[in-house]
Amino acid sequence: MDTIKNFSGKALFLDRADINTDEIIPAKYLAEISKEALTPHLFEDIKLDGFDTNRDIRGKNVIISRANFGCGSSREHAPWALETNGIGLVIAESFARIFRQNMFNCGMLAIELSTTTIDHLFQSYAHQETIVTTNLKKQVFIIEAGETREEIEFSIADFDRALVEAGGWLGYADTHY
Repeated sequence: MDTIKNFSGKALFLDRADINTDEIIPAKYLAEISKEALTPHLFEDIKLDGFDTNRDIRGKNVIISRANFGCGSSREHAPWALETNGIGLVIAESFARIFRQNMFNCGMLAIELSTTTIDHLFQSYAHQETIVTTNLKKQVFIIEAGETREEIEFSIADFDRALVEAGGWLGYADTHY
């Protein structure tokens, strides 16, 4: 069963560490009964110089950020809010453990790259339209902006990759149990 989501597209650079789940989706929306109801509230409470939710999120499919992305509560609502906004991939220096696993459980990618690589991405690409193309089989990102193009390798654990390839935990369980 091939239910892999699209992990490629325009990048949204969030240049701050410790972006927490309350900033991803405020707790006051946790009572919503559908994932789609979360869509307009993604990052509405984040404090980031120059960031405008109405301008900056639309049309983006990939987030590139700093360390400890997704810290805070263990709710799945944070990955859901990303997913309903078309974001299936977050690249960061590190993730809160539960958030990272929730991403994989939802069939989404949370990929850690070194601080040096993340610094390079911010310095080279953050201030221009950047496209990230993900080749999950080869475990490589193709990063493009203007005439600049480079490949960056990443790694993913076999089980996490199996979750992603199944479209998340439910798809995995359907095919394995």
